[in-house]
Amino acid sequence: MWKAKVVVTYKPGILDPEAKTIHQALTSLGYTDFKNVETGKYFQLTFKEKMTRDQAESVAREACDKLLSNPVIQKYTFEMTEVSG
Repeated sequence: MWKAKVVVTYKPGILDPEAKTIHQALTSLGYTDFKNVETGKYFQLTFKEKMTRDQAESVAREACDKLLSNPVIQKYTFEMTEVSG
């Protein structure tokens, strides 16, 4: 059985107001060592046992392209791992 760990973040140059707010809050708390903060979303997709790795990767990529990310302003990465049933 395969599992995809998906991380979706904003593309470079896209405003991330939540990250800016978090960065300002960290600075006000004395955490001044951070140059930048980025936010994102994490998804974990567990596939049915009968899928091959190639099939699972294809489905994960399609799901990211069509639903989990906005390709205009976001990018994604995913990592496939094999898990026991």
